[in-house]
Order: sequence, then C-alpha cells, then structure tokens
Amino acid sequence: MEIIIKDIEHIREAAREFIANMGDTRVFAFYGKMGAGKTTFVKAVCEELGVDDVITSPTFAIINEYSLTSHLLPLTSSTIYHFDFYRIKRLEEVYDMGYEDYFYSGALCFIEWPELIEEILPDDAARVSIEEQEDGSRVVKAVPRTSPAA
Repeated sequence: MEIIIKDIEHIREAAREFIANMGDTRVFAFYGKMGAGKTTFVKAVCEELGVDDVITSPTFAIINEYSLTSHLLPLTSSTIYHFDFYRIKRLEEVYDMGYEDYFYSGALCFIEWPELIEEILPDDAARVSIEEQEDGSRVVKAVPRTSPAA
C-alpha cells in the first residue's frame, strides 16, 4: 500500500484510504524522521475511526488511550492505544509497562518510534513508513515486516 498526502488538507482522505486497507492487522509501527508527520497522521486515522477524545502526542506519557464511539472496522475492542517510544532508554522500561497487555489485546495499537523496541514487536505488526518529499507532500507506505526500517 502506498498513499500520497499532497498536503495537510488531504490528510483525512489519506486516513480513510489507510483505514480501508488495514485489514485484520491491529498493531501498526510507524517509522519516519522527526517531523515527518507520524503523530499528525495517527491523529487523522483516529479521528476517521470515530475517536472523540482529544488526540495528542504521547511523547511524555509514552502511551495514550482513546475510546472509539463508533466502529468502522470489525473490532473486538473499542480502545486504541497510541505509543511514542522516543524517550525509551532501555527495553526493560517497555517490559515494566506491560506492553504485551496492549500489543496482544486485540485493540488497535499505533506505535511511533518502533525502532527502539523492534525486537518485541509482534510478528504480524504492520510496518508503515512516512517520508516527507521535496515538495512537502508525504508518502505513507506499508513496508514488509522483514524489510529494513525506512
């Protein structure tokens, strides 16, 4: 899957296209440079899925939990977990927070900075890269799990 976000005005359209292609995957690892638009894209996806909560970057909290008010997908959970592992210094911190309870809950999990926890990502996690182009557009691309991070 490859989605081009021409500009911020088209991000909701891109989020809808992403949702249409999510399939049964529940854990999504978002790769991209600082400022590539990972949080902004996750926010748009959450809003399109029906989250009414205020959606913010979990940089300092490490994890934010959002409630779905409507179900556009056949989900077993009405919760979305949004992680930002940028500040993680040791993998033990992730073990201590009980990551397995989140990743294997059946709830949607959107993970920013997964490079820092690569070895504990579920085997079926979708790898998604977001790259800024010279013209300011973004390319959102699903990357096979065995490929190097973007």
